[in-house]
Amino acid sequence: MKYDVAIVGYGPVGVTAANLLGQLGLNVLVVERDPDIYARARAISTDEEVLRIWQQVGLADRLNADMLPGCGASFVDAQGVPFVKLLPAPRGNGHPPQQFIYQPALEKVLRAGVDRFPNVSVLLEHECLRVVQKPDHAELMLADLTVDKFRRVRASYVIAADGGSSAIRAQLGVGFSGRTYAERWIVIDTKVIEEWPGHDRLRFHCNPERPTVDCPTPLGHHRWEFPVRDEEDERDLLDEAEIWKVLRGQGISEKNVAILGFACYSHHVRFADRWRVGRVFLAGDAAHAMPPWIGQGMCAGVRDVANLCWKLGAVLQNQLPESVLDSYPAERLPHVREVTNRAVKTGKIIIQRNRFRAAARNHIFRTASRFPYFLDWLREHRWLPDARCTDGLVANSGNGAEGWLIPQPWVVDEKNDTVRLDDVTGGRWTVLYTGSPADSRDWRSVGVPTLRVTPAGTAPAPDSIVDTDGSLIRWLEKKRATAVAVRPDGFVYAGASPDQPLPPPPAGFRA
Repeated sequence: MKYDVAIVGYGPVGVTAANLLGQLGLNVLVVERDPDIYARARAISTDEEVLRIWQQVGLADRLNADMLPGCGASFVDAQGVPFVKLLPAPRGNGHPPQQFIYQPALEKVLRAGVDRFPNVSVLLEHECLRVVQKPDHAELMLADLTVDKFRRVRASYVIAADGGSSAIRAQLGVGFSGRTYAERWIVIDTKVIEEWPGHDRLRFHCNPERPTVDCPTPLGHHRWEFPVRDEEDERDLLDEAEIWKVLRGQGISEKNVAILGFACYSHHVRFADRWRVGRVFLAGDAAHAMPPWIGQGMCAGVRDVANLCWKLGAVLQNQLPESVLDSYPAERLPHVREVTNRAVKTGKIIIQRNRFRAAARNHIFRTASRFPYFLDWLREHRWLPDARCTDGLVANSGNGAEGWLIPQPWVVDEKNDTVRLDDVTGGRWTVLYTGSPADSRDWRSVGVPTLRVTPAGTAPAPDSIVDTDGSLIRWLEKKRATAVAVRPDGFVYAGASPDQPLPPPPAGFRA
């Protein structure tokens, strides 16, 4: 049997891809070597843009129910006194800007989402031994780990979401350049028994003697992370008695938490040399690795497949030419590099080991924090960058809206229902305009729906939406756009200023 897409790896990235492709009606195969969801939490946070991606497959509200809204991040000194606090700023995606997650619970919901699609087949306890590329498909050799049998399957395309040690990346001979930090980190996961002051806050303990991350996770869990000192042996620290010594140093005792597990990890800054090799695409940790300081490792992988999957669907359904798939790394790599760069810079604030430099850091940040503009600058240059692509599948006509992820306000549709914008556009190409109808005949001729955006207080009408808080209209005005062509993933392909025609659809486009 030939599948449209085979996904190797069923973690958060692979399961998100399975939901996106399943919803598109594609014939999908998922291959995963483990028998069940990995029981230990790894990723601990997500953001509004990623929740917007999960909204596309109807799972955002269910996932939100198991999440813990974030209250920002406090950077505290050796005495536990904050010297700066970063508050997440909403970016208009219709979801909380920061959410803490418990990864096993999140993956359970995402996998249940895949179960809705009879066109998605999941093979657990199977390993992909080899991928051989043919002119019109890829052939996968699979091993059934339960009975020691082998099988061959074919797929038009393959998504390798098989983690940082990706076997497929190695088979393809793709380099994974960058660095691995020598310092190793102990990660402790616990179940909360009795809450303590500050249990619901993310704190970076910037203590030169023992930098520590103190992070809440939902559903009654909490996590700590700390580095192994040069004079210590990590094998000695991976002992429950030693773990309790560290926790007691944080004021935590057996009455507060029960230890669920602990492990030792390295931090990496790495990028695959190529993200596409013929019919195979690398995504998530198989394509890039970053330190955890701004909680974007998993999020970056989810963004990868959100960018890739709709394009695979468009190619397989003959809506766009196959060459559009080259825009996947062109659009994703610059954003991932910037996110990684910011994670590294944030980490340098946290893990300063020199006592004198740490004291100077604390003083400078405390002084600068008295000025609101400093906190704004810190958030803009050390936290998550805006979602934007300057290269790839963008018209590049010079309009200010092109390449940006369009905001998602609550709108009133023609049925007088208040819904999020993406629930109206439904993951389709859509033309949005304000004022007089834009010259979008090229888009209309290929069947792309056109919606007029009207201000709050306007009566609902066919082929229009009411911008209830005016945020979408303000955003379009700021970008000097009266009409935009929005891609299925919410990014603006083309924009037009007043009295200008909207640039035509991409070459080879068919709705």
